Amino acid sequence: MLAALLVPGCAAPQVHAPAAAAVQPSAVARPSAAFNPTDVAWIQLEIPMTESVLALTDLAPERTANPSVLAMASQVAAEQQQQLEGLRGLLREAGLPPTNVHEGHDMPGMVTKSDLLIAQRLNAEPFDKLFRKHLKDFLTQSLLVAKGEQTSGANEATKQYAKTLSAAREATLADLR
Repeated sequence: MLAALLVPGCAAPQVHAPAAAAVQPSAVARPSAAFNPTDVAWIQLEIPMTESVLALTDLAPERTANPSVLAMASQVAAEQQQQLEGLRGLLREAGLPPTNVHEGHDMPGMVTKSDLLIAQRLNAEPFDKLFRKHLKDFLTQSLLVAKGEQTSGANEATKQYAKTLSAAREATLADLR
């Protein structure tokens, strides 16, 4: 189910490399048997999504003086940093490398490099509006894929973390409204 949610917005860029540079199957990391493909996909998606929203929160102190946006950015940064550590722990437990398999992808909920470049050029109300939009998109997509993990994942610790993460992100979304 999670894989089906990812496919429409996540197309790997076309890279043309010589055949000799191709990755050999034996070089690809295999996740622990306790983690199914949904568990792996969820962890590998949530990490870069969370990192991308942290990059956005880092811009707020320089781009706005709005106390509500600054407070939200500070709150989100603290929460997401903590949640990111939990996600990285699950990645290590799964036996996977910290490679960003979504590098350069333009996906729902992901604050892209181009989004950050735009945000860096905005101040005050235009920044505040963009900040809220990207934060809402991130939280909404994160909730959607966490639901997929909870229903289709195999690793109980990962499913429980998805549930915990969902509750926290639902609360943040409610605060954003």
